[in-house]
Amino acid sequence: MFLRVFGVIGLALLIACATGANEDKPVDGNAGKPAVPAVPAEPAKVDFVKQIKPILEYNCVGCHREGEAEEHGGGYQLDIKEKALKGRRIRPGDHERSMVWESMTLPLDDEEVMPPKQKEQRPTKEEIALIALWIDQGATWPDGLQLTPKKKTIKGEDETKIVDAIRAKIMAKHKPVAEGEMKPYVDKIPNTLSDFTMVPIKGGTFLMGSPADEKGRNENEGPQRRVTVSPFWIGKHEVTWDDYNKFMYHKRNLKLKKGTDEFYLDATATPTNPYVNMDFGMGTGQHPAISMTQHAANKYCEWLSMKTGNFYRLPTEAEWEYACRAGTTTAYSWGNEDDRATLNAKTWNSSNTSDPITFDIGYRKIGLKSPNPWGLHDMHGNVFEWVLDGYAPYKAASGTLVNPWVKGTNPYPHVARGGSFHFKHPKSTLRSAARIFSAPDWKQQDPQLPKSIWFLTDATFLGMRIVRPLKLPTQVEMKAYWNNEVEYDVPVD
Repeated sequence: MFLRVFGVIGLALLIACATGANEDKPVDGNAGKPAVPAVPAEPAKVDFVKQIKPILEYNCVGCHREGEAEEHGGGYQLDIKEKALKGRRIRPGDHERSMVWESMTLPLDDEEVMPPKQKEQRPTKEEIALIALWIDQGATWPDGLQLTPKKKTIKGEDETKIVDAIRAKIMAKHKPVAEGEMKPYVDKIPNTLSDFTMVPIKGGTFLMGSPADEKGRNENEGPQRRVTVSPFWIGKHEVTWDDYNKFMYHKRNLKLKKGTDEFYLDATATPTNPYVNMDFGMGTGQHPAISMTQHAANKYCEWLSMKTGNFYRLPTEAEWEYACRAGTTTAYSWGNEDDRATLNAKTWNSSNTSDPITFDIGYRKIGLKSPNPWGLHDMHGNVFEWVLDGYAPYKAASGTLVNPWVKGTNPYPHVARGGSFHFKHPKSTLRSAARIFSAPDWKQQDPQLPKSIWFLTDATFLGMRIVRPLKLPTQVEMKAYWNNEVEYDVPVD
């Protein structure tokens, strides 16, 4: 009601101002001649297919469609003409009395706002104005045309400009060093109190995977291959909530001029506000950040690179195992001992992370267990860690593979490493060669339709760690590392 009254008052004021202006000012500067009121041009006819259909498909139809409307859309369907135009939701000729338009204009903190405030996609002011004009022009909708949900994506040219701007910032700061000169360092996230430690890892060759006789071995860990990796720095610890929250709640500077480097630096994609408490009561601060998609992990690396001026990405599966083994060939970086006492002393796992009173399980703060021989904490246990690779079975290789990386081509599966605190993961997943991979049920409880590209509500056991290769990647390589382009669970244009 407030919106309707305000709209009428605003329209009256605009008319009054326009009338007053015409009474006081002559037309074309012809002094002494009466002003001729301007006749507003008739707005062009709105094209439903080209202009309205995309707005509804990107913002509304995910919930308001057959099979989903009863549970997620208040019983109202917007995918079929006859059902969309039935009742008071859309009143042809009167947008101010149409609930579809009115709900789009509500404040974001209003419970009735549509799309709901937690949704990743929102219509722009221009799109809402188009909806109003379409309704006022009669809400025409071609017969037989059914709408399907779509996901918005960043235009390829915009992402290229973002990567260009970030790489330019990195190049301005970059000082090449030799492998022998690599040292540990602490990097700070500007304008925050957050910092993190990076540990140098010299390049080398190792046997990746597990031997056929290793206890607890899974078939997907073989056959073993000789792999060479180039030198890199890797996070001493898993990424914490202290660091990740800066990314998750990053606020865009809307005053920056589009087309400038500053605009594209600030345009790095960041998550929508989460719809649940993403630590699930297990703790924030120096606890590991969890439940992000691989897309979100990649975008965190892009954002962190933008903020710090140093290039960061996820480790490849080969880099991760090389760093975890730390020169060893045994099942664990300390040897083959896997008795309960040894595992509890060296890792956070399902047998030592439950509350003695409530029996609730949960992760632990980073760095409380002894590091591996190369100084890295929690490579075994606490939470699984994303790597850059999509999942693929190992294939026998006659020679040595150099810096292998399997780029994902589908939303699932992607690889995670390291084992976790969770009871669903046996102790064998703590081994250096153990691999698991993502699946749709990792976001089974996600209430959004389409499913979020940022959060994995059911992967409370999953976090991440970052690397920085000694050799600075090209612009094309950076873009490929930060954009897997296969995260969506529904088709996109």
